[in-house]
Amino acid sequence: MKLIKYFLIIMIFSFSVSYADNDINFQKWKINFKKVALQNGISEETFDNVLANIKFLPNVIKYDRYQPEFYEDTKTYISKRTSSKKVSKGLKFYEKNFDLINAIENNYNIEKELLLSLMGIETNFGTYVGKMDILSSLATLSFDERRSEFFSNELLILLRLIENKHVDHTKLYGSWAGAFGFFQFMPSTMKNYAIDYDNNDYIDLKNNNDAYASAANYLNKIGWKKSQPCFYKINLSNQTPKELLNVSAKTLHNKKKLKYFRKYIVNENTLDKKFDNLEVAIITPDIDIIPDAKILTPAYIVFKNYETILKWNRSLRFSLAVCTLKDKFLNEL
Repeated sequence: MKLIKYFLIIMIFSFSVSYADNDINFQKWKINFKKVALQNGISEETFDNVLANIKFLPNVIKYDRYQPEFYEDTKTYISKRTSSKKVSKGLKFYEKNFDLINAIENNYNIEKELLLSLMGIETNFGTYVGKMDILSSLATLSFDERRSEFFSNELLILLRLIENKHVDHTKLYGSWAGAFGFFQFMPSTMKNYAIDYDNNDYIDLKNNNDAYASAANYLNKIGWKKSQPCFYKINLSNQTPKELLNVSAKTLHNKKKLKYFRKYIVNENTLDKKFDNLEVAIITPDIDIIPDAKILTPAYIVFKNYETILKWNRSLRFSLAVCTLKDKFLNEL
């Protein structure tokens, strides 16, 4: 018993030292990052005012290391995000915002079902946008080594948006990863695709008008094609060459025309032949995370629209969930 107490004391002391070390090193990082910010055109006044109270957030590192995409199998991941309850809530949201959503669909040529799906999965139709201090989150992830370059760039972009008065830094609360608003835009996405749809000289991504228009503009610009397929779930034969299978979302390889893959697809008769000349890839998303996963199941044929959603969030399961929920809304609207 004394030995257990001894180890507990040692563990508590170690964690305390670790967090203390992180706080000291975080302050050193802040001094160095200020130099980088000034070199990139951020004024000293903006830097000092905006980042005066940022903190190292240990929980952000924990969230980064334990994302659902890293451990949930595909069936679990999709079912959690495409429930009948989610569909019902989305339909009620659509009824309340009928004119706006249909106008944006027509203006940007992006299906309302896709917009509903993304908003439903990202923030449960605006009811959960996150409560994290985005500036501290981005600073913590910039300080952390895993993806420091990416998050440092996002923080610089956000500082520039604040300096140019496009964003009010006192209202920057969102996800642990620094995403903001009803569709969870990162700063670079805000900069490149956000729209002042209601022409009030302010882009508010927690306002349905600006948020929906910005999401539709983003999807349009990154290549979503209305009425084109996203994916088909398939059954692969045991003769399927393993090199044709994609298990990572970074880059889909071995893309070929659908008609080429038919010889490996047991249920190929369920695939519409009008898509035979479209370039597709095969994904088997569970192989990389599920111990002893059956190598050929689940499997999917994915189209260019699926890859477009990967640009939104580079996760095989996220893209599957988005398109699944989109199709559920399509059956209801």
